[in-house]
Amino acid sequence: MDAIATHALTKQYGTQTALRTLDLRVATGRLFGFLGPNGAGKTTCIRLLLGLLRASSGHATVLGLDAWREGPRLRQQVGYLPGDVRFWDGLTGRATLRFLDRARGGGHWGEVERLAERLDLVLDKRVRNYSRGMKQKLGIIAAMMHRPRLLILDEPTTALDPLVRAGLYDELRAVVAAGRTVLFSSHTLAEVEELCDEVAIVRRGRLIEQERMSVLRERALRRIEIHWKPGTAPPRTGPRGLRVLENTTRYLRATWTGEVPALLTWLAGLPVQDVTIAPPDLDDLFLEYYRQSNGEASE
Repeated sequence: MDAIATHALTKQYGTQTALRTLDLRVATGRLFGFLGPNGAGKTTCIRLLLGLLRASSGHATVLGLDAWREGPRLRQQVGYLPGDVRFWDGLTGRATLRFLDRARGGGHWGEVERLAERLDLVLDKRVRNYSRGMKQKLGIIAAMMHRPRLLILDEPTTALDPLVRAGLYDELRAVVAAGRTVLFSSHTLAEVEELCDEVAIVRRGRLIEQERMSVLRERALRRIEIHWKPGTAPPRTGPRGLRVLENTTRYLRATWTGEVPALLTWLAGLPVQDVTIAPPDLDDLFLEYYRQSNGEASE
């Protein structure tokens, strides 16, 4: 069963279309990246998935439940970190999490303490005295403390320092290893590339791509530099997928789009002295996706 399935999911605000006929499927046990620039429609989609907004048309099924009609039951099984996380200023972090623990039936305090130590959060300060990063940590613990079947995180690494961010990444990988699902919304390519095994890209309210990261890496550009053996003649042509940037009697600089074995097969028959193949550069690929689509949307 898919953890998330939407069909033609659409949300309009008057004449403004924030989300347009979205068909999205997220398999159970995936660490799924939801990627797009600010204003792409990511937050609107998340609120629809949680039953916090009613769709203008289409529908969403989450954990086998109708997101709107069965929203309260659904939200008991989901951990959610909003992009604009807020808590009660007068309470300490500890009191906040105690309240949430009781609201969820209790029994989660061991996980709270483990996560607080992992994320380096002081629980006995009042929230009004928390920095932005501390509030973000509190929100992450609140979302994860009850070990939900589905974890939805909207820009979770905002204001986190690199060490805490790395700890969060490890926690999310452990969630997926336990068979649960993570939907990770971000506009930062690097962290989605590092974390996720599948990604959906939205732009102006439209889904413009959903694909496994391994497939996207194959489509991405690799920069290559080939040095020819002295006194040999370099080739005049190359295989499809090779875009020559500079070609001399000594070296060739180019970009390669395609599978590496095909490139190596071509190189095997050439007078190569040395070759450098850079890791795939997904930046150009994602920027091209971002340039695609038409229509308008906002979050």
